[in-house]
Amino acid sequence: MRRLLTLAGPGTAAILALLLLLLGVPRAARAQAEQQAVVDRATLAVQELMLGDGASEAARLLRRARAVMVCPRVFRAGFLFGGEGGDCVLLARDGAGSWSSPAFYGIASVSAGLQIGVQDLQIMMIILTDRGLNALLDSQFKIGADASVAFAHLGVGVEGALTTAIGADIVAFARARGLYAGLTLEGSILSQRSAWNRAYYGREVSPRQIVIEMAVHNPGSDPLRGVLLRFSSGGAALPATPPPGPPAYAPPGAGLPAAAGPALPGAVQREALPPPPAAPR
Repeated sequence: MRRLLTLAGPGTAAILALLLLLLGVPRAARAQAEQQAVVDRATLAVQELMLGDGASEAARLLRRARAVMVCPRVFRAGFLFGGEGGDCVLLARDGAGSWSSPAFYGIASVSAGLQIGVQDLQIMMIILTDRGLNALLDSQFKIGADASVAFAHLGVGVEGALTTAIGADIVAFARARGLYAGLTLEGSILSQRSAWNRAYYGREVSPRQIVIEMAVHNPGSDPLRGVLLRFSSGGAALPATPPPGPPAYAPPGAGLPAAAGPALPGAVQREALPPPPAAPR
């Protein structure tokens, strides 16, 4: 009985609290790993889209972009009735050309009509105006439903993209794998993922705080920011062997680090960028 009482003493509470804390760490790490995987896939998707057919027109639009929404993997399936779903990230650019860290979104739709097959899509939406960006910053945005936001959907490789995009607030480029009759983004709904933002940044934060105020930063997004910076400034980005260890901050004003080692397909370059400058209050 004396031994049982000893185990129930003051030290036990501290040990139990420590055990609970340790048990909670893997769950948080797994949660952030899920978001980081989407960010890494978005980095590779931008590289593939911007180096593929029709990339020169996409690059010209990107140089005018106010923001970018990247959906690195969207699955579509249907037989008469169809549906799609996937993860997306939104990044905005300030007047000096610096890109924000990403805010997380989901894309989903259910539709009817002639649509047969299965498809795996990479989608990049180039937001050209503040009106288009503000529409995406709402809790939900339905593509094609807001008459005040002009939306143009272009397959990668389509010529004359700049002519088609005249007057558009948002221009979408899509790269598809698989066969699907009736490709369209009309009616798809983009929804904010508040829980993912909280997991990735460690606190409650809204998409507006992330991409407009640039109030938070996760160094894991630096490769994606770097790829967008290169392409939006007219450069090219090549993947390189990722060095071991977490990415470190570069001092303000330092140039972008050069890619080290041989280029490897499918590798995300672990580079460091200065954190995005917070918007003046």
